[in-house]
Amino acid sequence: MRRSILIMGVVCALLLAGCGEETPAATPPASEAPAQRPAAGDHKLTLQVAGKERTFLVHAPPGYTGDKPVPLVVGLHFYPGSGERLRDMIEMDAKADEHGFLVAYPDGVAGGFNALICCGAEDDVAFLKALTDRLIADWGVDADRVYATGISNGADMSFRAAVEATGVFAAIGAVSGGLGGPRLADPGFMPKKPVSVVTIIGGLDQYYEAFQAGLKTWRERLKCAPVKNPASGMKGVERSSARCADGSDLEVYVVADMGHSWPGAKNGQMALPDAPIVATDVLWDFFAAHPRIS
Repeated sequence: MRRSILIMGVVCALLLAGCGEETPAATPPASEAPAQRPAAGDHKLTLQVAGKERTFLVHAPPGYTGDKPVPLVVGLHFYPGSGERLRDMIEMDAKADEHGFLVAYPDGVAGGFNALICCGAEDDVAFLKALTDRLIADWGVDADRVYATGISNGADMSFRAAVEATGVFAAIGAVSGGLGGPRLADPGFMPKKPVSVVTIIGGLDQYYEAFQAGLKTWRERLKCAPVKNPASGMKGVERSSARCADGSDLEVYVVADMGHSWPGAKNGQMALPDAPIVATDVLWDFFAAHPRIS
């Protein structure tokens, strides 16, 4: 009985965690757009998925031509939100310009993704597969260096994609989000191929315990063993690492004085500009060190 009550508590907490901001924002309507050729700059592209037109933004760094394989980071927004709002908040484009990778920002339908708890009913796993397939085929993305990140509902979606989009993502980076929901009742709900994970959560986040419960499940199912590593070097930030049986890594940062936020972001209601850690930097450093494990 106590175990059932605990599980229901985690599910209820994660249901609330899918909502990142209180101010609704309608996703811009999809528009007919010709297929664009690979080029540096910002692009709005469309895909047909399950009979519905889906939209996403792509940023390519200066000097990009599509002739050489490059990494891809897929950024998944909060609920309610859009790819454009996430792009403006996390400043991943600047990191892409510095290190030479592509960034894609999918738009969820009605401002949300159908993640582990909420928010929607679309097949967003199929959407992410189609999006990455297109960028691999037409934009020169290196299939061994495809990554997903997100915050809140987007972070939950990155965990779902890690499990269900088999072989697509080499690693994910979840910020203020986690693993939970009814799918966890299936003991086989875990990646079939290695996917490394870095996650950043706040010690003051009202969903903190639910996120920790999800990480405990991940460690148990993937048989992850703790790894000694240097301290974070930042006051108020606790870092822990584990190596899982399939060769993937799990790295967790807990920012003691942070709530439901993206640490280091300067703009947006979920931004925490004075945080002791910059999530965008941490994520890219982790991604760069984790190509797909064969």
